[in-house]
Amino acid sequence: MNKATQPRMIQRYTTSQRINHWIIAITFVLLAVSGLALFHPSFYWMSNLLGGGVWTRILHPFIGVLMALCFFVFAARMFRHNFLTRADMEWMRHAPDMLNMKEERLPEQGRYNGGQKLLFFALIFLVLGLLLTGVVMWRSYFSHWFSIELIRLSSLLHALFAFLMICAIIVHIYAGIWVKGSIRAMTRGTVTPGWVWKHHRAWLRELRGTPTHDK
Repeated sequence: MNKATQPRMIQRYTTSQRINHWIIAITFVLLAVSGLALFHPSFYWMSNLLGGGVWTRILHPFIGVLMALCFFVFAARMFRHNFLTRADMEWMRHAPDMLNMKEERLPEQGRYNGGQKLLFFALIFLVLGLLLTGVVMWRSYFSHWFSIELIRLSSLLHALFAFLMICAIIVHIYAGIWVKGSIRAMTRGTVTPGWVWKHHRAWLRELRGTPTHDK
C-alpha cells in the first residue's frame, strides 16, 4: 500500500503525553524493584539496580514522589475522558464477550471503555494511597511527626497498595498487548481509523461529528 492509499492516522496521544506516560512506566519499574528489595530479604539482591541497599532506601521515596507527580499530571489531562456512562456500565456487563473475541456484542465505546475507566480510577486511588503512606514512613523527613502505631499501619497499607498496583499494571500491560494496535498508540501516538472503529466506535463518531449514544 503506497502513501496515497494509506488511511489517515488518528492521533490518540500527544508527544508530551507519551513522554509523561513512559516516565511513569520507568519510575514504576524502579519503585517495584526497589520496593520488593526493601520488603523482604529474599528480594534484597534487586537493590543492586539502584546501587545497593543504602541508595535504594534513599532513592525509593524520591522516585515515588516523581512518579506520583507525573501520574497526577497525566491523570488530570485524561480525567475528562474517563467519566463513567451508561454505555460503560453496559460494556462491563458484556465484558466476557470481549474476552471471548465477540466484540460485536459490546456497546459502542468512547475514547476509553468501561474497563479502562475503572482501572484509571483504581490507579488514582492506589497512587494517592502509596504517596500518603509513603510520606508517613519517610523517616528522614516526616516519620518523626507520626506515632509508631500510625507508621506501622502505613507500612502495612503501603505494602497492600503496592501489591494491588503491581496487579493493576500487569492487567494494563496485558490488555495493551492483547488488543493489537494499542502499543502503537503509546509509542507513535497514532492509531488507524479501523482500530478506532473496532474498539472505540463512539469516539470515532465524535471525531467525525456524527451522532453517538455514549451518554
